[in-house]
Amino acid sequence: MRDPLRWITGLETSFDFLQCTLVPFLLDAPNEYASEGRLRAHIAKQNPQVKGMIETLENKPDVLQLENDVLVVFNGKYDHYVTPKYYVKTKPESGKFVPTWNYSAVQVYDKLSLYYDSKTPAAGDFFKKQIQDLSEHLEASVTGYTGGERPQPWEVGDAPDKYIELMQRNIVGIEVRIEKIQEKHNMSQEMRTRDREGVVKGFARLGNETGDVISSLVKKRGLLHDEKEQKA
Repeated sequence: MRDPLRWITGLETSFDFLQCTLVPFLLDAPNEYASEGRLRAHIAKQNPQVKGMIETLENKPDVLQLENDVLVVFNGKYDHYVTPKYYVKTKPESGKFVPTWNYSAVQVYDKLSLYYDSKTPAAGDFFKKQIQDLSEHLEASVTGYTGGERPQPWEVGDAPDKYIELMQRNIVGIEVRIEKIQEKHNMSQEMRTRDREGVVKGFARLGNETGDVISSLVKKRGLLHDEKEQKA
């Protein structure tokens, strides 16, 4: 996953009830060993959201399990302001239209496990896999370091073992078990056909990548919306 995702919790602690942190997650898709997908991340212990979670600990278990759901929000790569000037039917006829914002997102509701003590075997195993997997993924997908004609990627082994151990003492591991997924799309799909066509053409005229992608998404989501309406 390229962009940091929003991880949101609501906890009764001495910190603010609602907390949100932007953090890169890795997805473990469902497989023969796990019936549900899982998200993995790590974050600094000094983060207020983490402090609030640790504050809830009573018996100091090796892995903290939160009872309440947490929310992880994936924003689509493309979003944009929509001017009413794109509406070729409603605006000329009545003027009864205002601007909006087109976007897409996925909301994931999960049960969270927190690995907060790097000295425990469970946390040690989690950190070893998490740090290695995330660095490999981001070095290749974001920086483009893949070896060969591309520069060699940075590897965890490039840093001294003792230094990595020290860094691990200052982070916690986050593992969330996916329980519910909700898609959210605001891509002008519910507009009247001619207005939607105006939005498609308006974004295409922008002449850039964002405009082209959103133009295509508006057309696609509109067709899906129309099919659903016809079946209802």
